[in-house]
Amino acid sequence: MATHKIIFTPSGLQTTGKAGESVYDVALRAGVDMQSICGGKGLCKRCQIEVEPGEFAKFKLSVGDGNIPKLSPTEKKARHDNELSDTRRLACRAKICGDLVVEVPSDSRERETSIQKKSTSFETELNPSIKLHMVALEEPTLEDNPSDLESLIEALKELGVKAKPTPYIFTKIQPLLAENERKLIALVRDETEIIDVWAPSTKAAYGAAVDIGSTSVAMYVYNLLTGALVYEKAAMNPQIRYGEDLMSRVSYVMMNKGGDAKLTAEIRKQLKAMLAEVVTSLEIEADQILDVICVGNPIMHHLLLGIDPTPLGQSPFTLVMKNWVDVPASSLDFGLTDTARVSLFPLIGGHVGADTTAAYLTQIDAMKGRSVLLVDIGTNAEIVLSHDGKVAAASSPTGPALEGAEISSGVRASLGAIERVRIDPVTKDGKVKIIGSDDWLADHDGTAEGQNIIGICGSGIFEVMVEMASAGLINQSGLFVPEAAPHRFKQENNVWIYTLLDQKHNPIIVKQTDVRSVQLAKAALYAGAQLLAEKLGCESFDEVLLAGAFGTHLDSKYVADIGIVPFAPAEKIRSIGNAAGTGAAMALLNKAEKAKIIEAVKSIEKIETATEPKFQDYFVGSMKFPTAPAASGDGGRRRNRRRKA
Repeated sequence: MATHKIIFTPSGLQTTGKAGESVYDVALRAGVDMQSICGGKGLCKRCQIEVEPGEFAKFKLSVGDGNIPKLSPTEKKARHDNELSDTRRLACRAKICGDLVVEVPSDSRERETSIQKKSTSFETELNPSIKLHMVALEEPTLEDNPSDLESLIEALKELGVKAKPTPYIFTKIQPLLAENERKLIALVRDETEIIDVWAPSTKAAYGAAVDIGSTSVAMYVYNLLTGALVYEKAAMNPQIRYGEDLMSRVSYVMMNKGGDAKLTAEIRKQLKAMLAEVVTSLEIEADQILDVICVGNPIMHHLLLGIDPTPLGQSPFTLVMKNWVDVPASSLDFGLTDTARVSLFPLIGGHVGADTTAAYLTQIDAMKGRSVLLVDIGTNAEIVLSHDGKVAAASSPTGPALEGAEISSGVRASLGAIERVRIDPVTKDGKVKIIGSDDWLADHDGTAEGQNIIGICGSGIFEVMVEMASAGLINQSGLFVPEAAPHRFKQENNVWIYTLLDQKHNPIIVKQTDVRSVQLAKAALYAGAQLLAEKLGCESFDEVLLAGAFGTHLDSKYVADIGIVPFAPAEKIRSIGNAAGTGAAMALLNKAEKAKIIEAVKSIEKIETATEPKFQDYFVGSMKFPTAPAASGDGGRRRNRRRKA
């Protein structure tokens, strides 16, 4: 039997096929990226390709008219029914009769192994929990009359799938078979359950990865057949009206009867609205969203499930559960069908949550065998350290200061917020960059006037503190040095105020209390990292990874200069984006990633900073600003007296 050269593009993969073989069989054997949910039986019409004659100099191949396979009856019918364009063929029906160059269009490819989300990327095999299989069931006869469910089970077995039907499809299967010449698409979860049946169509299945933060909720929706990111959206967490940070929400629950139910209802309502928007935006049906994987800190995790979070607000910070959990979406009122499932990542401990385990999943291979510190900076800084084959985690109570909350001119990261700061070491005047503009703005040259500068966001907080320290406007202990720039300092009610931008309508200021809030936050994070390092005997880090939306915007130089992480020079600090959302997406698209993190969490040691005696020592020792001049004895005492007044 003759053998012919077959080249698949755009991959450029070259292989051979025997005359009479289908293009699909050759592609399958060669590992070509191509969709099919019917096992190459000509039912699903998803393995569409393009082949044409011509001279292909790049491949040194000539494809004559006689090399192009003749249209099969299935392809002719598909063209007649507008399921196949005039330029396309079905790989499973096209038989090889000569050398071919086969184009696999993007909508026919099965998997995209590298998925990008702004600055975040990841690679994983496409192996989701949900698989679609198109089958055609035999017509029953009086002599051979199995039940339709039995026929479906046997048809799936022929495709190598051993799955049992769920009650959801009992009432659907016979009308569907009657209307579609006994063809249907079976939706199988975890290769064991037939959760739904659809009419033959090009419908796709979708899943959502959701990062529930204390401030915002981020949702990423993927096509489970291709791995493509098809929708993303962020929204405020509506629980924020009941408390800026996690502990204030726990306090709300403690002090208000039914407070936990109210907070649970708020987040579920938000997710339901976001999923409804997905359905509308993608012009799909609710039954096409089948998997939702959520990550979040322990309090967000428990509130989503309707669990009272108050035990997490007091020692010993006991969780109701730690393990991976799957629940029907219908039990959470997400507006999805009974076939949808909601899953939550495992937790590490009382204040080290599913968002941290998801972030760890994205870096687990890179951290293995190295000394790597992973930090997610938020109202609680969650820290994971890998060293010498061991992994430990801790949480440090940084509070909301580093995100702009409880800071005099602090704001959330939004248009008009200051994200970059520079202070001239000679004139002590400042200039800034705001979100939404590439220009440096200053009040002394008039460029700041007329700009909508609303305040300082988290990354700007880091930079203004380091710049003030480096310019000698604060000393190492964090006290202001007003004599260094009398034109920039003023006193109100015995409190010193530094004016970064002297805008008439909205002056951007830093108070002594703001510096103290940042000191407390940075010292808490430093102490937690130092404690982990000591526990594992780690004397230096190969790398420090900053996770989360906040960490993405930080300049590594300022992270190093502010002294927030021990022995971490700028060149070892790297941002990894919204790693929590990325980890959720990895588990959504690949069951092996889910299994990996479930197993990995078992070996992470949880260090409780609240009960560690050395934590306070490290905390006090890390309050200083490393780049600031040392405090002058007398001046420092005068300012201390004034501060206590």
